[in-house]
Amino acid sequence: MIFVTGGTGLIGSFLLRELRARGLEVRALHRGPVPTTGPPGVDWVAGDLLDTSLLGTAIAPDVTHVFHCAGLVSYAPQDEDALLQVNVEGTAAVVDACLARPGIRLGYVSSVAALGPPAAPAAELPADAVQLVDEKATWDLGASHPAYATSKYLAELEVWRGAAEGLAAVIVNPSVVLGPGDWHRSSTRLLRYAHDEHRFYTRGLLNFVDVRDVVAHLLRLVLELPARPTPERYILSGGTCPLGAFLGRVATELGRRPPTVAVPDWMAEIIWRLEHGRAVLTGARPLITRDTARAGRQRIEYDARKSQQATGLGFRPLAETIAWAAQGLKTNWQAPQAVVS
Repeated sequence: MIFVTGGTGLIGSFLLRELRARGLEVRALHRGPVPTTGPPGVDWVAGDLLDTSLLGTAIAPDVTHVFHCAGLVSYAPQDEDALLQVNVEGTAAVVDACLARPGIRLGYVSSVAALGPPAAPAAELPADAVQLVDEKATWDLGASHPAYATSKYLAELEVWRGAAEGLAAVIVNPSVVLGPGDWHRSSTRLLRYAHDEHRFYTRGLLNFVDVRDVVAHLLRLVLELPARPTPERYILSGGTCPLGAFLGRVATELGRRPPTVAVPDWMAEIIWRLEHGRAVLTGARPLITRDTARAGRQRIEYDARKSQQATGLGFRPLAETIAWAAQGLKTNWQAPQAVVS
């Protein structure tokens, strides 16, 4: 029996499909009504990540592997407390439940955000310099980090704590995960931005990875390869693309008008401040925050060679991923019930 959290999210939904396609028994945690669009044969358990009693029951003696995919992705200031609760406290609860069942192997889906920024500030480098970041990157405790990145870093510390107490674990750090998911959640909002024909985009590089590749690497690392004496983390990233070019490709695939106006850094700084003021006055969620305005200014490429060497698997090219995701989203518009969201 395999237990999955976040089974209704982008990564979790594709993970469930692949696990069931392999004929494996799966139990998955969900909130709200019982999902009706996932693969058949999933044992759905209603509850919350912070319900330690429920987790203790769901991760029963028959469970051999746990995939912790649940998490909150947000750069909105009002979500800082929720990020700590879901990403940190929720991961701590999953780790504790696993420790209560000796022999379980945990696969934790983190993020490249948990690696922290490159060592060299962008101001000290040539304008076109690209810095390579790998799994050896160290978190700068004295630097300012987005709340989301901090929550994923602290969540990883909970996994390392579990490992120190004997838990076999694997951590994967995906970059921006692409696939036909929910318009309103996580990275799929980037595809929606292109679909909605916004004119503006910010300069910077987008590191991307196909959700199918995330699932393939995760399964190989957790289910198929032997457990290592200490946990390992693996970056999962298929490459980089300028954000403007990415949005243009997505818009073209969707039959929409691509964005054409690059927003300079100084203008982005003004916009996020105005959005922050609007959010404070109205209670609405800001369309752009300080962290999203500044994302991508440092030209970073995440090095995924370690995962490729460990798994023997590669990554799909961006053009293939965009075409597949766009076709899936077009299908969703005609039949929304056909996709797990």
